[in-house]
Amino acid sequence: MSREHDQGMSLIVKTITRLTVGLILLYGIYIISHGHVSPGGGFAGGVIVALSFVHLMLAYGKEAAFKKLSKQAASFFESAGAIIFLTIALLGFAGGYFFFNFLAKGEPFKLFSAGIIPLCNVAIGLKVGAGLFGIFVALVLLKFESEDKK
Repeated sequence: MSREHDQGMSLIVKTITRLTVGLILLYGIYIISHGHVSPGGGFAGGVIVALSFVHLMLAYGKEAAFKKLSKQAASFFESAGAIIFLTIALLGFAGGYFFFNFLAKGEPFKLFSAGIIPLCNVAIGLKVGAGLFGIFVALVLLKFESEDKK
């Protein structure tokens, strides 16, 4: 047997993960993009996106999850989310004050109808998703480090 099959959980868990992780990620993206017209938003969607990568790590092991989203990529996305959010807030100064809605509001209950709120949701989703994945990675690496010392 190869080393890949030795890591992670059982074959049943790996099969279910392979079938569901894409749907979980897609649902997180849906929650982020529709957060201004339905319950949800950047934080809730970011948590769901992070959980899709955590699901991969639990089922297949840390190496498989790092192939999909490395520590450097998670750090980049977390920083990008913060920079995008701050940029949106500062662009409002052109209109007169912090977080001024500088985009057209559109038609109520339509996807592109909330001005800067969907952009803020995307930025928050990036920040929260990558941040929670990074926290989980830190906890996993800390666990492996403490096991190696024993």
